[in-house]
Amino acid sequence: MLTEEKRKLELEAANIRKTALETIHTAGSGHIGGSFSMAEIVTVLYFKAMNIDPADPEKRDRDRLVLSKGHCSPVMYTTLARRGFFPVEHLKTFRKIDSDLSGHVEIHVPGVDMSGGSLGQGLSVALGMAMYGKCNNLNNYVYAIMGDGEIQEGQIWEAAMAAGFYKVNNLIGFVDYNKIQLDGRLTEVMDPSPIDEKFRAFGWNVISCNGQDVEEVANAIEEAKKSEDKPTMIIAHTTKGAGVSVFEDTAHFHGSQPTPEEYEIAIKELDDKIASLEV
Repeated sequence: MLTEEKRKLELEAANIRKTALETIHTAGSGHIGGSFSMAEIVTVLYFKAMNIDPADPEKRDRDRLVLSKGHCSPVMYTTLARRGFFPVEHLKTFRKIDSDLSGHVEIHVPGVDMSGGSLGQGLSVALGMAMYGKCNNLNNYVYAIMGDGEIQEGQIWEAAMAAGFYKVNNLIGFVDYNKIQLDGRLTEVMDPSPIDEKFRAFGWNVISCNGQDVEEVANAIEEAKKSEDKPTMIIAHTTKGAGVSVFEDTAHFHGSQPTPEEYEIAIKELDDKIASLEV
């Protein structure tokens, strides 16, 4: 990746984090930790890798993204707004009673391909979309982003078994491996490791990367697209709440809001990051 392209993607990820945080702050609720850990992933997908058109969000041969961890809507909605699917100003209505931008992603929002809520369902839906694409020669890719705590759900492994058996190579999954779920660390709740060996056993191509490095994420996606007979799972090693010191590596900001002091620290750190990347 050229240095300039990497800088632009890093700048976009920083802006997505800041806008998402402002959106959560305005609403007074929203999930920070899991949203921030996947910022680089969605940045690379929507601003580099995916075949999409904000002017035609329903085009038949588009790539699709299923956000299985649907509670991380702040960063998803922010990404879609900044990509041009709807006005950024509309984010101010997030979680308001009469808004279409609810706490979990919903399919009626332009650019959203699946409503999220109950965890564990997204990989099955993405598999169905990918198989439809292959059967209808759409030549597209379907992506699914899952939480690492989410893959404790049994339905994930039913979908994994089917995708491997049917060799659905246009299906690319991400595990946002931040190692923390709602009520603690994976190792304290129910550790799903070794994640890589499990997906390989189900017939998947498996790639690991630093999910906070836009270049590594982009390279992992390009490598995944080379698979001729297997779906690919990208295990993205991330940090919960990545990008802001007071949010990082804790389960506290899964739903809890920052104090005014923490919010000011976060905005300053993000502003400093953005300034360092702007030219």
